[in-house]
Amino acid sequence: MAASALTKAQSSERPDASDNLRLLHEMRKHKASFIGLVVLAACAVLAIAAPLVTPYDPLKQILRDALLDPSLSHPLGTDYLGRDILARIIYGGRYSLSIGFVAVAIGLAIGVPLGAISGFYSGWADMLIQRFIDILLSFPGFLLALSLVAVLGVGLENVILSVGISATPSFVRLVRASTLSVRQLTYIEAARALGQNDRVIILRHILPNTMAPVIVQATLSLGSAILLAAGLGFLGLGVQPPTPEWGSMLGEGRNYIFSNPNMATFPGIAIFITVLAFNLMGDGLRDALDPRLRKR
Repeated sequence: MAASALTKAQSSERPDASDNLRLLHEMRKHKASFIGLVVLAACAVLAIAAPLVTPYDPLKQILRDALLDPSLSHPLGTDYLGRDILARIIYGGRYSLSIGFVAVAIGLAIGVPLGAISGFYSGWADMLIQRFIDILLSFPGFLLALSLVAVLGVGLENVILSVGISATPSFVRLVRASTLSVRQLTYIEAARALGQNDRVIILRHILPNTMAPVIVQATLSLGSAILLAAGLGFLGLGVQPPTPEWGSMLGEGRNYIFSNPNMATFPGIAIFITVLAFNLMGDGLRDALDPRLRKR
């Protein structure tokens, strides 16, 4: 009987084509989420195909063209060194999006295993992990990332690591809560009765059933990670000039906010649109993956 219960649970864990089609269908019904997905796809395509989209080198300085207003040749104008703002925004998407994805991947890689161990074993392991997470949560996310950058130093790699660590506590808490719920279910008891060890139970039975809220949280965290990295760049502690990153472009433009607002306005709009698109897509994923919120 335990074997049949476990077999049934395993079959329900395996995603099939119908599940993927249903998810896409639910996403399409959520119009705001679909718009967010389209916007993010467009941003990714522009960033990847940047050399084909704009003829300008984002690093090339042409001082005679400094601080030009928007025109046909420079649709968003130029900065104080004569660099095309549109080209820098498009190329900057490579860095900002990469920071977001890699930082969230770090948060997942650290947070998911810690959360699963904390929720599955409880006892001293749970207490130790949760007290460490409490220490991290005692800092606001931006202040934690700022402190880590101050210790590690500025630079792209350190910014990614700092933002990734700042994203970790939310994943630990989320996976722990889901694990505490899932480990009480019948098929977990069936797996124990069949003699499966803890590692197999966690990897094959618990984690697959905790992934829906994690996927939603990861999508929402992507926008937060981009915003956090942009804040560090604005303060001069993120990606360093002349690398075109949206936050550092904002920091460069603040000195010209009155004489040439284009330098700060357009990178800010790029950050706003991208973060909004991630949030819209996260809301749609939440509705699609949670049957209680699914529209009939």
